[in-house]
Parts: sequence; structure tokens; C-alpha cells
Amino acid sequence: MIDAVPQWVIVHVPHDSRRVPPGIRDQFVLDDAHLEAELVAMTDHHVADIFSNLVPPDRTLRADVSRLIVDVERFLDDEHEPMAARGMGAIYTRTAHGAALRRSTTAGERTHLIDTYYRPHHFLLEAAVQHALTLHGRCLILDCHSFPGIPLPYESVQEVPRPDICLGTDAFHTPEHLREAFVAAFRVAGFTVAIDTPFAGALVPMTHWRSEPHVHSAMIEINRGLYLEEGTAIRGPRFDAVKRSIVDACVRAVTA
Repeated sequence: MIDAVPQWVIVHVPHDSRRVPPGIRDQFVLDDAHLEAELVAMTDHHVADIFSNLVPPDRTLRADVSRLIVDVERFLDDEHEPMAARGMGAIYTRTAHGAALRRSTTAGERTHLIDTYYRPHHFLLEAAVQHALTLHGRCLILDCHSFPGIPLPYESVQEVPRPDICLGTDAFHTPEHLREAFVAAFRVAGFTVAIDTPFAGALVPMTHWRSEPHVHSAMIEINRGLYLEEGTAIRGPRFDAVKRSIVDACVRAVTA
């Protein structure tokens, strides 16, 4: 499959890490059991594995730490980040259920988090996108996620049942032909598909956002109920079959 995907395709996986560095653990007010429950609820479990057969490792960018440490998918400025109002800006202060997650952090602690985990991640993403533009004149970012089968309280969209696949788009960076190619490919694979619900948007680095038309992006969100025992985050019996179907659909879409 890797050889079938154009070299200008990049896979971005921002939320499947569970790593909480020891030096950061004391910022959280949760005990170990409740922190583990929050990691189970909020992590996009095994997403990097699901997409591992799509592109080579050097074209996959995975966040090194849990989104509970720093969410690299958020705007840094809380004034521009809608989820900041729910305590889930770049640095989370609230859990999925709205409880306190983190103690108050100092300006120095926040700077450390951003400089250690957020900025380096975006530097690598920007470099990967620019590399594809330089070599191929174009880039496609596949922003890869999963979502729970039952909505968590913090989520804006609470309707059920939920689709198998949510395709997130950007009005500038997701052209119609790309959107339709993904919808068709996932439906051929037997998945139900919704566009921009329950989650919307597609990540593009700020250096290219709404300014570089040759950078395309699509967010692929997979319903965890397809491949996971959600209460434990253990892979379900359909994991391998779902992984193959997802990768096959992505190959069909990007080569259409």
C-alpha cells in the first residue's frame, strides 16, 4: 500500500499518544485512576497503527505526548480557539466531563509546555509540508483521529447514532473532488460517512493556512466502536479488518 500512495501525502496523528512525562504529572489534580480514565476517554487509541501501512514513517508525524499535556491541534491563542471556553485550548484545564483536570500553571510552566511540545511539533509539520511542496508542487495532509461511539459531555454534537467515519473539511484546503473521493471510497468499503459531523475542520499549518492553494487537507475520524473495546481501549476482534478497509479506502481516494 505504501508504494501506491503519492509522495506528496502526509499523515498527521495528533491524539493517539498516552505519554504523560513524569515532570508534568504533578500539574494534574486527578489521582492515578481518574487520570487513566481520562486517557482512555480522550486518546485516539491505535490510530497511528491503523494508518501505518499508508505512508512511510518519514511521512507520518505523530505527537509525542498525550493531548492532555498539550493539544497540538488547537490554536495557541485562546481568543482564536473555540474549545478554550470549555477548558480545552492548547493546554487543557478541564476533563471531558467538565471537572478540574489541571492546577493553575505559571507563565513559566505554560511557556515550557509550548516550547517543548507544541512548537517543535508544528515546526516538523511545517517542514514536511514545505518539503512536499518543494519536491512535488503540492501536499495533502491526512489528519487522522478517532472518536467515541457515545458522545462525551464536552462535545458540541451529541446526536446518536454516530457515523462510522467523519470526514472533516476546510473550505479553502479541501477541494470538492477530494471530499467526494473520500466519501465514495469509504462508502464502497461499507462505512457510513458524515461530513464535518460530529467533528469539523482539517488541519493546515498556520504558515500555509488559507494562503497556499496547493496544500490540501482532510480530517479522517474513525468511530472507535468499529475497532475498539471503548471502556478499556483494548483492540477489538475487527481491528485488523477495519485497518485494512480504512487504508484501502484512503488509497482509492488519494489516487482517484
